[in-house]
Amino acid sequence: MTINEGSLSNTLFKERRYQVILGPHISEKASLLGDDENKYVFKVSIDATKKEVKDAVEDLFQVNVKEVSILNVKGKTKRTAKGYSRKKNWKKAYVSVEQGQEIDFMVVE
Repeated sequence: MTINEGSLSNTLFKERRYQVILGPHISEKASLLGDDENKYVFKVSIDATKKEVKDAVEDLFQVNVKEVSILNVKGKTKRTAKGYSRKKNWKKAYVSVEQGQEIDFMVVE
């Protein structure tokens, strides 16, 4: 029995799209960017690339992506009764979509 490598890699790539985007990042700055500049902010996996984020957003939300900016966010240091602890580092992506298109986070098809 042979496995068609093209279909296997295509299947793995489609599964990866659902693993790249962890969720929307909702903040005051993100909502202002969405209203004014047609940009949306997502929490993405640590090993995500711009190309993967672009393909995932275009596939999940059926929009045309103009550009993607990715940045690493350092985890904050918190002081507790037991000493200091540190939140995990994470990555977020600013996604700019074409004029006239929008992303509705409540409806994903």
